[in-house]
Amino acid sequence: MGRVYNFSAGPSMLPEEVLKKAAEQMTDYEGCGMSVMEMSHRSAEYEAIIQRAESLLRELMNIPDNYKVLFLQGGASSQFAMIPLNLMTKSKKADYVITGQWAKKAASEAAKYGCVNKVASSDDKTFSYIPKLDPSTFDKDADYFHITLNNTIYGTRYTTLPQTGDVPLVADISSIALSEPIDVTKFGLLYAGAQKNMGPAGVTIVIIRDDLIGGAMEGTPTMFDYKIHADNGSMYNTPPTYAIYMCMLVFEWLKNLGGVNAMYEINQKKAKILYDYLDSSSIFRGTVVKEDRSLMNVPFVTDSDDLNAKFIKEAKARGFVNLKGHRTVGGMRASIYNAMPVEGVQALVDFMKEFEENNK
Repeated sequence: MGRVYNFSAGPSMLPEEVLKKAAEQMTDYEGCGMSVMEMSHRSAEYEAIIQRAESLLRELMNIPDNYKVLFLQGGASSQFAMIPLNLMTKSKKADYVITGQWAKKAASEAAKYGCVNKVASSDDKTFSYIPKLDPSTFDKDADYFHITLNNTIYGTRYTTLPQTGDVPLVADISSIALSEPIDVTKFGLLYAGAQKNMGPAGVTIVIIRDDLIGGAMEGTPTMFDYKIHADNGSMYNTPPTYAIYMCMLVFEWLKNLGGVNAMYEINQKKAKILYDYLDSSSIFRGTVVKEDRSLMNVPFVTDSDDLNAKFIKEAKARGFVNLKGHRTVGGMRASIYNAMPVEGVQALVDFMKEFEENNK
């Protein structure tokens, strides 16, 4: 069969151009006679790959020189512990905004190492909005302030950043990285699992300001100390070499497309196509308040579980896969990351219109 339109929340679809290039280079990377999978991470060939990946990411995100870029393992979930182990070291306190399952898990993990102040939560309405923040509730002595910039499961997104003053702002950007411009200088640390917009599962990217490196808690495992990875160029141990290579190819693809600003325009167009239809539909509706809607993850439902199930089944038969929503929301979710073309979103909406006509 031909390629389907994959709306998975992650691992997500990759640009077809990237997959084809990787396939061409699978057994022989640029004349070296071996696959990237087989290379020593200490070889000159591989060092050129990881350096190229970092250089491209710095260019795409406009990352200043006083920030380190680290290619790590363990997923964003490992960062839930790594961040407090390295940053929650002065006041032993941190502020967290709870906007979904991942923010809850991050706060729960951090509470093992210090005092977590839950500044606000949108749990009361199934995380369908970003809570308005009251700066008077912020802890001025906190070691950092944590947010999840885009909430993959619930389809919400920050449009205004909290003003945290001298307290470093830390953000999980797993499902929003490279999809729209992010001012790195407003953050002390950014982290992302790559498997949504950056590449395949297996590599986690951390962007951390220099002054936040080197103060890990006593007893921090070696592999959880940012300084170890920064001092060793992300190669203290064998990194996820092939996943980093794939990220490099994605970064090249994005640069050739025109960069993050060009991608942002495309993503706004895709989201508008889908949200405009949802707002006009008689059977489908979005689950998120309009002002907080994500451009990447679009949850939607009908008023019937049976109709939801019927839609998911028929959509799969037509080549629209991985549309089932998270169990805490139900219904459907279309993740329309960078690699999803405008044509894919339009084709989904055309099918939804057809389904609506047949199921009024």
